[in-house]
Amino acid sequence: MGREGGAGDLTSERLPRSPRTAPFALLLPGPAQRMSGGDMAKPLLGHRSVEGDPTAPAAGRTIGVLGSGDFARSLAIRLVCSGFKVVVGSRNPKRKAGLFPSAAEVTFQAEAVKKTDVIFVAVFREHYSTLCDLADVLVGKILVDVSNNTEINHHKESNAEYLASLFPACTVVKGFNVVSAWTLQSGARDGNKQVLICSNNQEAKRTVAEIAQVMGFTPVDMGCMSSACEIENIPLRLLPAWKIPIFLSLGLFLCFFTYNLVRQVIHPYIREQKNKFYKIPIEVVNTTLPCVAYVMLSLVYLPGVLAACLQLYYGTKYRRFPDWLDQWLQHRKQIGLLSFFCAALHAVYSLCLPMRRSHRYQLIETAVKQAVEKKMNIWVEEEVWRMEIYISVGIIALGLLSLLAITSLPSIANSLNWREFSFIQSTLGFVALLISTLHTLTYGWSRAFDENQYKFYLPPTYTLTLLVPCTVILAKVVFSLPCIHHRLVRIRRGWEKGRYVKFVLPSTTGEYSSGETSSHV
Repeated sequence: MGREGGAGDLTSERLPRSPRTAPFALLLPGPAQRMSGGDMAKPLLGHRSVEGDPTAPAAGRTIGVLGSGDFARSLAIRLVCSGFKVVVGSRNPKRKAGLFPSAAEVTFQAEAVKKTDVIFVAVFREHYSTLCDLADVLVGKILVDVSNNTEINHHKESNAEYLASLFPACTVVKGFNVVSAWTLQSGARDGNKQVLICSNNQEAKRTVAEIAQVMGFTPVDMGCMSSACEIENIPLRLLPAWKIPIFLSLGLFLCFFTYNLVRQVIHPYIREQKNKFYKIPIEVVNTTLPCVAYVMLSLVYLPGVLAACLQLYYGTKYRRFPDWLDQWLQHRKQIGLLSFFCAALHAVYSLCLPMRRSHRYQLIETAVKQAVEKKMNIWVEEEVWRMEIYISVGIIALGLLSLLAITSLPSIANSLNWREFSFIQSTLGFVALLISTLHTLTYGWSRAFDENQYKFYLPPTYTLTLLVPCTVILAKVVFSLPCIHHRLVRIRRGWEKGRYVKFVLPSTTGEYSSGETSSHV
């Protein structure tokens, strides 16, 4: 469920996208606010010596921090633990000194600014104007703006651009705003490692990037200062890459839930005057979840099939896909994970079915009827085998989906080479789709041919879920034919239909004659 791939990959392309949404570091109370002054004087991270480390050229320099809030304290702790000398500027240094580690010097803002060339501005945008009295001593300094807004595009200009307008003699760098205070204290292993940086000054960006590397983060150059607005919006977005997949899964759930409700509850109530509304919380939901999981899994592979069709039609891989298909391809990871989530819920719901009181009553009622009718043997060989195969295949399908979900995690995906990742996500993913199809067919068995299963002339639910997966499987079979597979492989290796390449052939007389051949020769 990650990295770019061919038509059959289960996941979206692993592009350099936005990092995970970090908490709003300047406003939300973090663990540092719950600590006493003595605790704050003891950093959570052990001191890591960086002397003599060629990968940390910025270590040992003095870094300034303006502000005494939660983020400023966490930043000071991390800088001290990374080997930097830290000087903190505060309006009330005596009151705030006990909140910072003992290795950090806490003084007045004007004094702190004079002792360093790189200053982290950890104050709210509304308080930027209070720093105007420091304009003279800030000349030529590098100001790192770590602030965020309370709303997306709340201001016409970004906080970093506003800070640069207040201090035109300074070089402003936007950075560290997507990193939470907790991540700064606990270490990059327990949070997002990327630090997005942008500025109009390349040298200033390089300096801040070196500091970020020494602190254990991965700096990402986002370009000039015009990117600051986009960087500031990142922590405010709630799962931006998940909106479309979530709405898609909810839409499918509502559709299948309504369909199953009509068949399992409404039809008996109208036609037979039987009250089966008790089935809604568990049984109807459990019938709906596998439908959503199965269709969502097939929707992971359908865009790859469509992309392969377009490549075959145009005879090139360099033609851009339509925007809707491009978005679909990028959301395959999220769609696959939601498919696994629904399948896991289906497994839990299925295990809970025998626990229901209604199930116990039905067992007793069935036993009483058998005793009255004096039936000694109710064993049906076909049904026994069907259920055995159905459950076994379902467990295998869930196991494969679990493997796909685990390997989509960045920490696992980064430990695999491309061939391993492609085999798991593409090959095993398609095997999971085949086994899920077998699981669905064993569930339905011969119900599609039983006229009693057509409630209000509506076919059984499982027959509807087979439409998209069977289309994908059939397309995969067609693409595996040698004549089509060979052409598709050549296209993906760079071959283009209708492209001609000129070359020169040596003649027997020693002279060269010009020839022309198509690229597929």
